[in-house]
Amino acid sequence: MSASADPLAPLVELPGVAQACEEAGEALGRAHRHRTNLRGWPATAAESALRGARASAVLDGGALKLADGGELDPVLAGAIRVSEALEGGETSLVGVWRRAPLQALARLHALAAADLVDDDRLGRPRADADVGHRLALLADIVTGGTQVPAAVLAAVAHGELLTLAPFGSADGVVARAVSRLVTMSSGLDPHGLGVPEVYLMRQSGDYTAAARGFASGTPDGLTAWLLLSCRALHAGAREALSIAQAMGS
Repeated sequence: MSASADPLAPLVELPGVAQACEEAGEALGRAHRHRTNLRGWPATAAESALRGARASAVLDGGALKLADGGELDPVLAGAIRVSEALEGGETSLVGVWRRAPLQALARLHALAAADLVDDDRLGRPRADADVGHRLALLADIVTGGTQVPAAVLAAVAHGELLTLAPFGSADGVVARAVSRLVTMSSGLDPHGLGVPEVYLMRQSGDYTAAARGFASGTPDGLTAWLLLSCRALHAGAREALSIAQAMGS
């Protein structure tokens, strides 16, 4: 595919984006090469998934921990179900995402919103022509319609789903899960060791502002979103290292 035919190629030319992508990739590579993760990655990936689910739930207004009675907040319960569905490589939603992203997207929403909306609304995007069109475009892009770095593709998919809010419920949890799916399926973070959601939770104000910038479509807004997304991946890689060090000691 030529650069001119790639709809996302101009994003890589925005100030600082290419370098930020490279640095995020290097940080995730270091996490994967940690001695604990060479063989023990299933355990560290599970911990990453749990931490990511909890942070993602908080960003959607859910609880961080179990209630006093041991019951899960419905947003947190959905985020945990989503995180579990991403485990297992090709046998998980990662494999479905590669083959049929819209099917994976519907499944993510069904898991995330199971305790939030009626069953007949699970996995069903809003009946809006623009929503359907933009989801179809996103599916085309993530299944070979671009050659940009995975960090850029993950940020675009994440930002587009936040902006579009295709389901009207649990859209944030779904968007952040899709970002994970992109980084895992592309090989940027194949085992899902990074925990970018924790950074986004801690920088929630910047996250919200950057998402608005992405939605604006301006060069400055897009740059801010892409750079924040790369910072989250980089910070998530540091979190992955801390998990590996704690579990390997």
